Amino acid sequence: MRIAFVSNVCYPFVTGGAEKRIHEIGTRLADRGHEVTLYSRHFWDGPEEITHEGMTLRAVAPEADLYAEDRRSITEALDFAARALPPLRRRLRNDEHDVVVASVFPYFPVLSTKLASLRTDTPVVTTWHEVWGDYWEEYLGRLAPFGKVTERVTAHTPQHPTAISAITADRLAAIGPDRDDIEIVPNGIDVEQVRTAPRPDQGYDVLFAGRLIEHKNVDVLLEAFDAVAADHDATLGIIGDGPESDRLEAKHTELAHADRVEMLGFLDDYEDVLGHMRAADVFASPSTREGFGITFLEAMAADCTVIAADHPESAADEVIADAGFCVAPTADALAERLDAALGGARPPTAPAEHAEQYDWDAIAAQAETAYQRAIDGAW
Repeated sequence: MRIAFVSNVCYPFVTGGAEKRIHEIGTRLADRGHEVTLYSRHFWDGPEEITHEGMTLRAVAPEADLYAEDRRSITEALDFAARALPPLRRRLRNDEHDVVVASVFPYFPVLSTKLASLRTDTPVVTTWHEVWGDYWEEYLGRLAPFGKVTERVTAHTPQHPTAISAITADRLAAIGPDRDDIEIVPNGIDVEQVRTAPRPDQGYDVLFAGRLIEHKNVDVLLEAFDAVAADHDATLGIIGDGPESDRLEAKHTELAHADRVEMLGFLDDYEDVLGHMRAADVFASPSTREGFGITFLEAMAADCTVIAADHPESAADEVIADAGFCVAPTADALAERLDAALGGARPPTAPAEHAEQYDWDAIAAQAETAYQRAIDGAW
């Protein structure tokens, strides 16, 4: 297959879940003999087109800031979509790709990818990481109708949709394509990389890793941990930064057992995060909004007891199954489960064993099958 990915960001030059997914799947498909090209912004040094780990990286727009005041920039997404359209359309009309895979979110590159594919036989496959729906009101305020309309227009654009979880597929079906037309191709992890990551000099009994934003509920974790820390002589490490950093640091200093908690900030080296997971006994993240939850899988691969939130806006229960625990996102419920986990309670299924089915090799094989079905018209 000749596969083209379209994404305004490119791993490892920009680090994030969506771009890492493209990298992990793309490099593996290239190793299997497929021709893989990524159309992206020019985040790397050197010429506009390079070969990186078997993939062709083709810059169709210059490097740009992705965020404006802690929110993804709408103008950046529009600019990338507009710049990507002409070169992609030219190459599709020259029959250079068999399938194009566009990542959602943002939405505008999906629309320009579809425009580029008109009057060609090249199918457009989309990867839906989340469907925001009413969350737009919290994210954009008075501009929420603009976000909702854009999301719905994208959902109704002719495409071969994949979703990273069943909950995302269900949400997508509620605003666009039939549920039976949506294939689930989950995110993955490099199990071997997790299991061989070097442990830190100082580890923590309980660990959180993620962006410090409101729906992650790190304040709930701090309160819950404070309630049980002394009983288990336990420590807590918080990895990450974000708009909630200052507020959470203030709450941290007010804890009765503040000396048992360390705010580690953002760690530049991904393997340092994995190493902390290997050193921890418990990974806790009471986030109420997770389109997938890759950190849960990483922590399970590191053999942590994972505690997540049981919430209708989170796919945590789908990802974790019975290899971890999902509780109400309250301090009392989380404290009770932390107390049990620190006391040695383990889930019915071994976390490390459960995580193996999400290794990137297996996920790349699922993606390969989905792309071929789109090309064959069997979707």
